[in-house]
Amino acid sequence: MNKEEIIDLISEKYSPLTSACKLEFSNHSKILNLKKGDAIVKEGQYSDKAFFIVNGCARAYYLNDGKDITDWFAFEKDFICAINSFFQNIPSPHYIEVLEDTTLLEVSRDSTLKLSDKHHDFERLSKTVATMTMLKLQARIVSIQFQSAEQKYQSLLSAYPNITQRIALTHIASFLGITLETLSRIRKFNSKI
Repeated sequence: MNKEEIIDLISEKYSPLTSACKLEFSNHSKILNLKKGDAIVKEGQYSDKAFFIVNGCARAYYLNDGKDITDWFAFEKDFICAINSFFQNIPSPHYIEVLEDTTLLEVSRDSTLKLSDKHHDFERLSKTVATMTMLKLQARIVSIQFQSAEQKYQSLLSAYPNITQRIALTHIASFLGITLETLSRIRKFNSKI
């Protein structure tokens, strides 16, 4: 896919963009092709970039006392960024890595601000992306607070049916806030049903 096709995809999924806005968006963005395991953000790094996943997937995670804790997965047609760093201009408290060979469209914070100032349709796109991200994070909070381990796993499978073929079970267990052993028991029980 070229940049124009990627931007058309963003326009279709999130919020329609005018031809003039698409052209400027293309001029203010770049395509990155990364290999599995590449980091796009590291803890302590200032990150002023947002990434749209064209193909592949990524995860955001923290290291807490040496323990790897996943808190966000992103797949095709999703945006991902170091939210705290991007919006508050502070060092990122987490890492973001790609989990497969991945193609991304990268845009900087300065570019998003310039495009938003100049194009109301880009401003609407930014608000839509932020709103959809907040709603996903809100659903995750509700899941953590009110669902059993089994319910959390089923919700994750409903949202991402092929996640277990793409993401290591250790990352999935961490994301769900359960041990790998508990996840294995849930999966074994579900395979018998």
